[in-house]
Amino acid sequence: MKRNNLKHAYLTGALLLSVIIIGTIGYTLLGFTPSEAIYQTIITMATVGFEEVHQLDNRGMWFTSVLVVVSIGIFFYAVTSLTRYIVEGVFMNTYKDNKVKRKIEKISDHVIICGYGRNGKQATIELSQHHAKVVVVENHADTVQLLRETPGMLYVEGDATDEGVLKMAHLETARALITTLPTDADNLFVVLTAKELNPGLKIISRASVDNADVKLKRAGASNVIMPDKLGGQSMAKLVAQPDVMEFIELILLQSMESVVLEEISLHKLATCFEGKSLIELDIRNTSGANIIGMKRPDNSYLINPIPETPLSSSDKLFALGTRTQINHLIKTITTDGTGT
Repeated sequence: MKRNNLKHAYLTGALLLSVIIIGTIGYTLLGFTPSEAIYQTIITMATVGFEEVHQLDNRGMWFTSVLVVVSIGIFFYAVTSLTRYIVEGVFMNTYKDNKVKRKIEKISDHVIICGYGRNGKQATIELSQHHAKVVVVENHADTVQLLRETPGMLYVEGDATDEGVLKMAHLETARALITTLPTDADNLFVVLTAKELNPGLKIISRASVDNADVKLKRAGASNVIMPDKLGGQSMAKLVAQPDVMEFIELILLQSMESVVLEEISLHKLATCFEGKSLIELDIRNTSGANIIGMKRPDNSYLINPIPETPLSSSDKLFALGTRTQINHLIKTITTDGTGT
């Protein structure tokens, strides 16, 4: 809709300019100076009824008559287009889009979400709660309007399978991309394009059809999520292990200010803690948080690691606690207090 209205605006401007040029040329050929020709053309188009600059002969009257008829049609078309441009909010939308575009041009270390459907919207909400910078790529005009009306939302209107659109979202400086498009073929195309533009990018893709996850991973997706499969598994576990599932959901769906399960990278582990064991850090007593898991450099996981487990800057910790406890833990064991 926005593009169509802009096309109408450009077309209107081009038509008005064309009539002015034709009128100026015509009156010049009838013996008017360039300034007189422009003036005579404008007062003729505006039908203001001013007296002619020079008395017109028969050719001049015919030319003026044709110019008036053509000008009136174009004038009403211009008024209609301008009214549509204002009434439909295109002017304000363009202003907002340009403002968002300038912000995106300066962004880096952000997450791009392709598609703002149910999955994309939920991913955006979750990332925003973790204070991550998010840029949404969406193609549907109604959804883009919803994003436009959401305070602080960064978005790009366009087809996520288009390389140019992904570049507009500054894919080269992003740290991750989540593609939640409805069809696996479109998600596959996004993954291929994104991996080519940014080989080190972490890519999470949605998949619908069985075996599509294999193709998406071959294309470069770091992880593939199948919502239907996960939904079925969750339903089954709610029957087999209802309390366990409710407990896990309670933890994962808690607000950021209450209990959180946090991933803490130790690549900035303080030197004094390098090689130390979990029991030597006395994490539980010093911070109040609990270490429930670890990821080792070989991508293996330790569930509920024993107290004697040594730490290195290549590890990642999975800590459970309140936001205050997690922040205290990060500040204690890392050199910059960020754990990122």
